Amino acid sequence: MASYLRLSLSLIFSALLISPTVSQSCSSQTFSDDKAYPHCLALSNLKAFLHYSYDAANTTLAIAFSAPPSKPGGWIAWAINPKANGMAGSQAIVASKDSKTGVASVTTLNIISYSSLVPGKLSFDVWDVKAEETAGTLRIFAKVKVPADLVANGKVNQVWQVGPGVSPNGRIQPHDFNTPNLNAIGSLDLSGTTTGVSASGGGAGNSRIHKRNIHGILNAVSWGILFPIGAIIARYMRIFESADPAWFYLHVSCQFSAYVIGVAGWATGLKLGSESKGIKFNSHRNIGIALFAMATLQMFAMLLRPRKDHKLRFFWNIYHHGVGYSILVLGIINVFKGLSILNPEHTYKTAYIAVIATLGGITLLLEAVTWVTVLKRKSANSNNPPNPE
Repeated sequence: MASYLRLSLSLIFSALLISPTVSQSCSSQTFSDDKAYPHCLALSNLKAFLHYSYDAANTTLAIAFSAPPSKPGGWIAWAINPKANGMAGSQAIVASKDSKTGVASVTTLNIISYSSLVPGKLSFDVWDVKAEETAGTLRIFAKVKVPADLVANGKVNQVWQVGPGVSPNGRIQPHDFNTPNLNAIGSLDLSGTTTGVSASGGGAGNSRIHKRNIHGILNAVSWGILFPIGAIIARYMRIFESADPAWFYLHVSCQFSAYVIGVAGWATGLKLGSESKGIKFNSHRNIGIALFAMATLQMFAMLLRPRKDHKLRFFWNIYHHGVGYSILVLGIINVFKGLSILNPEHTYKTAYIAVIATLGGITLLLEAVTWVTVLKRKSANSNNPPNPE
């Protein structure tokens, strides 16, 4: 059983650390009006392609961007970010297909922030804009007047994305926050010297993914595994007289280690939140804050722990057990919420379920042993009443 638990844990860690990338060739891409572009990039995420040409004389960038939406009826977007390398601040061209008419259309978004996705005029000129749909793939055609300050660098920050749909009022629905979506950024060389080379998400996207994975690992280990193990130690080892006071020190060591690791994971989560304006996972965040508050309260409560014979010990035990079991339940719930956000392969979510199932099986076995031991002890005490002398 122990080896099975170790195997499950290793699968979880591997899941959160591995992030596959996909690179494709763009040689098969053709266009209905026989347009030709001298440069092509098979972008590394979201199965996207960018064909382009750049006229240095009038600083005009002509693009043909194609990608499959995340769901039928969804949208695709390609953008230039004049000031940063993320989505916030991007000047985006968005294509979607009308569900009633079946006609693909284009709109533009000046994305001031993640919470502001209202159609509007871009900060630079865009013309000859159109969209088409072929075999489930949307395409955007456009010409862009590249800002003068970007021309000097010879490169622009490009961002691309796909989403599930468009609401009746014309607002695009939020895209997923999986690894490919967060890594859909890169630098576009206007000269085309990188033609044929896949563009990657770059340091910012990879750094964010790395932090998310560290956050997930720390919290899965602390709230999702160590805290339950510490609770099992406290509940079931204490019935054996020979284990006193060893069980107490094991319990405290396990819970304190879980607390330290959990605080590190919580702090990593706060850092991620501050770097991801507009990206909110409210329930996951709120449960995390509640866990930190309750666990901190538990740590300080240990300093106020009354003696066993103190009249307040009974009430302290009620508090300690109540808060402890609340941490246990909320911690496991939040690990599953975190897994759904990170969205690793299903194998790894299954691995964590296996860990919890294993701990649950151990708990049931020890619960049975505890009741048998306690009942035998009570029976022995009733058969051997104390000597009144």
